[in-house]
Amino acid sequence: MNPLLSSSDELTRRLFMTRAAKSLLGVGLLPTLAPAALALQKPVAPRPTARKVIYLYMAGGMSHLDTFDPKPDSDVQGPVASIRTRADGVFLSEHFPALAQQMDKVALIRSVNSTQGAHEQGAYYIHSSYTMRGTIKHPGLGAWIEKLDGKINRTLPATVLIGGGNPGSGPGWMESHYAPLLLSNPHEGLRNSRLANGVAEEEFTNRLALAEAFDRRFHSRYSTRTVQAYQGMYHDAVRLMKSEDLKAFDIDREPGECRDLYGRNSFGDGCLLARRLIEHDVRFVEVSLGGWDTHSNNFTSVARQASTLDRGLSGLLVDLARRGLLEETLVVVATEFGRTPQINDDDGRDHFPKAFSCLLAGGGIQGGRAYGATDSMGSEIVENPVLIPDFNATIAYALGLPVDKVVYSATKRPFKVAHDGRPVTALF
Repeated sequence: MNPLLSSSDELTRRLFMTRAAKSLLGVGLLPTLAPAALALQKPVAPRPTARKVIYLYMAGGMSHLDTFDPKPDSDVQGPVASIRTRADGVFLSEHFPALAQQMDKVALIRSVNSTQGAHEQGAYYIHSSYTMRGTIKHPGLGAWIEKLDGKINRTLPATVLIGGGNPGSGPGWMESHYAPLLLSNPHEGLRNSRLANGVAEEEFTNRLALAEAFDRRFHSRYSTRTVQAYQGMYHDAVRLMKSEDLKAFDIDREPGECRDLYGRNSFGDGCLLARRLIEHDVRFVEVSLGGWDTHSNNFTSVARQASTLDRGLSGLLVDLARRGLLEETLVVVATEFGRTPQINDDDGRDHFPKAFSCLLAGGGIQGGRAYGATDSMGSEIVENPVLIPDFNATIAYALGLPVDKVVYSATKRPFKVAHDGRPVTALF
């Protein structure tokens, strides 16, 4: 392999292979669609309560005080009121009127704690359960799910990230075919999944045969995992191009009232696409919503972002429930850290990893409750602390993944799906 390519990071190598495939075959799929060959023997695992995950990631650090953990009787609250919900004794900020009506399905976790207070490091930690290291990249949850439990739909990728990838959400040290499929825009569907203009079926077949002929000697001589994954990219890309499952990426097939339910914005459309993908047995779909880095104008920015989240999340819960999909789908809302109780001179809140809130719904989770608690200022955890690896172990537990199973990287380093995290079984 070219030394420059081998020294590049995973995203650079993936981009190179994407462009190589497009120029040679008229295909633009990422090399994430290779078959998942499970080389690990499954140990005994908990009985799964979910099969799939829709992971809504609030990039930038969402303020817990202005969203899921309001403190109405404290000076730190600012100009944000709290409202009652369908969960007895559980209040949300006034920005979530639609979610308040779905709180019987939701478990809030108000006692999440992170050790990472910078954006990249915090995002990496919550996605991978490991702190950043210069010597190794750690896999995200989607890669772990496929590695330990495989795909359901053999044609579609196991993991799709909508709105861009986040630190720690890639395949890490695992083979490249565990990488997610990246979709920057939910409106565009799966780009470059059709034959290029002017390329007929016969010509396409000839190009593919020619590429395989060129590569055959190299593949037989260097039959490594990396080479096999690269070769598998072509075969899986072609299979997907000819599959009926491509329609899963087309949200325009949805009726207008369903589009309205989700809010008809980029994030809402991402949530709708996530529902379509899990209907077609994609195992892990992440949808990102940025704009939560509110060092200034916190209350204006949070009101805007929370309105978008409220519509998309509540629409997703309603839609999953009425389709009978919520029981098998774990819905997650997560962020890298919270925001300071203190309001700074720019009417903003700064980074605060010490205590913040996340959310779980469906997939066997007991809804209608808040787990853990912070003090009256929202600054200290006073009940049931949940570390980042514990949070991820809870997701893994819902999926029936063996949280204590040790898997070795190519360099013989031992890893587990949620590091040393322990699942919060009281949530089930």
